Amino acid sequence: MSVIEPRGEEAAETAVPGCGEGPAASGPAPSGRGTGVLGPGFLALSLGIVSVVLLIAFEATAVGTAMPVAARELDGVPLYAFAFSAYFTTSLFGMVLAGQWADRAGPLAPITVGIGAFAAGLLLSGTAATMWILVLGRAVQGLGGGLVVVALYVVVSRAYPRRLQPSVLAAFAACWVVPSVVGPLVSGTVTEHLGWRWVFLGIPVLVVPPLALALPQIRRRAAGPHAAGKALPDGRRLRFALGISLGAGLLQYAAQDLRWLSLPPALAGAALLVPAVRVLLPAGTWRAARGLPSVVLLRGVAAGSFIAAESFVPLMLVTERGLSPTLAGLSLAFGGSTWALGSFLQSRPRLEAHRPRLMILGMVLVAAAVATAPSVLVPAVPVWTVAVAWAFGCFGMGVVVSSTSVLLLQLSAPEEAGANSAGLQIADGLSNVLLLAAGGAAFASLGGGEVGGAHPVAGAATGSHPAAFAAVFLPMAAVAAAGVWVAARVREPSA
Repeated sequence: MSVIEPRGEEAAETAVPGCGEGPAASGPAPSGRGTGVLGPGFLALSLGIVSVVLLIAFEATAVGTAMPVAARELDGVPLYAFAFSAYFTTSLFGMVLAGQWADRAGPLAPITVGIGAFAAGLLLSGTAATMWILVLGRAVQGLGGGLVVVALYVVVSRAYPRRLQPSVLAAFAACWVVPSVVGPLVSGTVTEHLGWRWVFLGIPVLVVPPLALALPQIRRRAAGPHAAGKALPDGRRLRFALGISLGAGLLQYAAQDLRWLSLPPALAGAALLVPAVRVLLPAGTWRAARGLPSVVLLRGVAAGSFIAAESFVPLMLVTERGLSPTLAGLSLAFGGSTWALGSFLQSRPRLEAHRPRLMILGMVLVAAAVATAPSVLVPAVPVWTVAVAWAFGCFGMGVVVSSTSVLLLQLSAPEEAGANSAGLQIADGLSNVLLLAAGGAAFASLGGGEVGGAHPVAGAATGSHPAAFAAVFLPMAAVAAAGVWVAARVREPSA
């Protein structure tokens, strides 16, 4: 993949990257060194797209609180996991579709259709009379979410000069901080006093104001195909996108039930995934080729290892150390702030030259945090050790996740920004499901399932299975440690 080379001091400040010919070129980009992402020229666009990300993040964190009540009222507890996997599998397809669509026609159409699908899915889920309808609504949501998240990367690539792109991407990352802290609380309050349906039905109305701000700006600054883009969609890539979605769904299904009957769907899922990822991810990703392939691989390694480990932290604190569920959850709350701090730090212009070293440091912190967490399985170790370790790990994740987004745009030709952004998101999401499935299988095989009831209570430490937790955290720490090596390869070799 070619690197977008700086076009001189003045061009870097005034040009709209990747706009090519067409509607996007009709509106001049604001110029002047004093113009920032919240300056007069970019204020409406920045507020609009950041607000869209904020609402998607809030819904993603809030729905987990409402889902148990919804499943119980709809007599759909056996289908509980599918309400989450349906979103994930369709979002993978939406990511690939958005990448091609945005590269060929501009990001305006996939964003508009994606927001429409996301809202339609929310309405369908919120009015569902059966659990299967709710699962269908979640699938429609996932398709819309996948379209939007990739198309927004293309907007950043086209509408903002390179000096502002790190700040916008840091704002995207920061959008997940507040929802991760207050989302479950707000969702729980709404579910208790108004009913679970309003967790779904309240979001579509809130999407209208940010769209009114963002869409005219996207039409003016980033609409239209890139001059170098292909005219026709790549049907082969879309078929592989469908394959990766189905494969991920089959693997998630198989991981829920470790019996011989689960082996055929697991093999079928792997058979669909392997050829699909070879096509949909940049060539050389799996061997950590220098440059863009290592950027994409690093995103998957970091996200998958950290999220898979984080999923087991509250359960470990409740069942092994006797904390209440509230205290166990609060042990991770401070991490949201340090994640945002890491995202902000990497966006500082003076640190741009040191980005690869920052990413190596970030992965060291992630690996150390994951490796430190199971130390609380030893009763003499204070439980606050996890909170401190996770704060450092989240700081590292803030640096790495935002930096991979920045480098991806820098290492992508303008007409490839959509496809490469889709690859980055696929690596992120696919690694989550694969490492979560592997961690869950290891946990269950060592008896961890016996402490993983739906409502573990404080004092449940009797009959604990510390080896089951160690079987999750230590392999994930090893994966994160491998990410240190990958982080050293994110820069292309000098000519």
